[in-house]
Amino acid sequence: MRSSNSYSISTFCVLADPRETRRVDTYLSALFPEKSRSYLQKMIEEGKISCNGASFNKNKKIYRGDIIEISWRVDQMALMAEDMPLEIIYENDDFAIISKDAGINTHPTPGEWGRMGTLVNALLYHFKNLGIRHEDPEFHPSIINGVERPGIVHRLDKDTSGLIIIAKNDKSMHALQLKIAKRTIHKTYLALVVGIVKDNEWYIESFIGRDPYDRKKMTTMDPSNPKLAKTKFLNKGVISGKYTLLEVDLLTGRTHQIRVHLASIGYPIVGDKVYGNERVNAEALEKYGLTRQWLHAFRLNFNLFDHEYSFEAPLKSDLNKFLD
Repeated sequence: MRSSNSYSISTFCVLADPRETRRVDTYLSALFPEKSRSYLQKMIEEGKISCNGASFNKNKKIYRGDIIEISWRVDQMALMAEDMPLEIIYENDDFAIISKDAGINTHPTPGEWGRMGTLVNALLYHFKNLGIRHEDPEFHPSIINGVERPGIVHRLDKDTSGLIIIAKNDKSMHALQLKIAKRTIHKTYLALVVGIVKDNEWYIESFIGRDPYDRKKMTTMDPSNPKLAKTKFLNKGVISGKYTLLEVDLLTGRTHQIRVHLASIGYPIVGDKVYGNERVNAEALEKYGLTRQWLHAFRLNFNLFDHEYSFEAPLKSDLNKFLD
């Protein structure tokens, strides 16, 4: 990952309850849990965060409809290529399809150890020329919250396995990111949930956002900066008389969307440490050795440069063991 002193801009509208006012640093720390409140307060002091086009101090109250703009400094992160196992499903000159293992972060996280052992480290090793280039030296593709992510078009949670798209040049990166934004990349998951689901298929639509009381979690109950989330489910059958296997169509792409939606209707994913059932998780660990959520991104369908693509990834061994 190349070093840079440039900035990426995030702009968003506050969508809190109109009756509620909150300090801006508290609100932002809930939206961006990877950033400490002191870090955000320093950005406010430096004028890197504005509200309705004007600078302010950390005690400012914000209201529904306020426009927040953040100038994220692109961190200088000299990432090392690492020779890590990488299951490559397909590749051409424009993109690659990877089946990510569970336990691996998609991209670097803050802290010294967060720069090692990620999918990005593996990509830099396996794809020697994976450097998104552009004639403008200030151009930075895929910069989110001040962190560069070479090749990363979308992400999977650390403990979710399955298919992920990697762009190999800036042309395909731009095209794929537009498709993600327009929801024209069809992503399908398999999830094993606690309980017997009787419906053959159903649909959930709700708002999801940061939990105002736990910034590491997402919620459907009075979330901070809520965004509409839509998910479809297809019943694939009951397992052992107490679990149900679901095929999940992700119609929007919110953080933890599948996990939050399923937990919100009383069917948490087996092994989910954040939104799941502790007793069931302990049983799954003892009987089947399952150490993470039973969730797998198994199918991708999209059109790129007038070619139709469809990919599927077999279940990882730990998930198969549970079903066997």
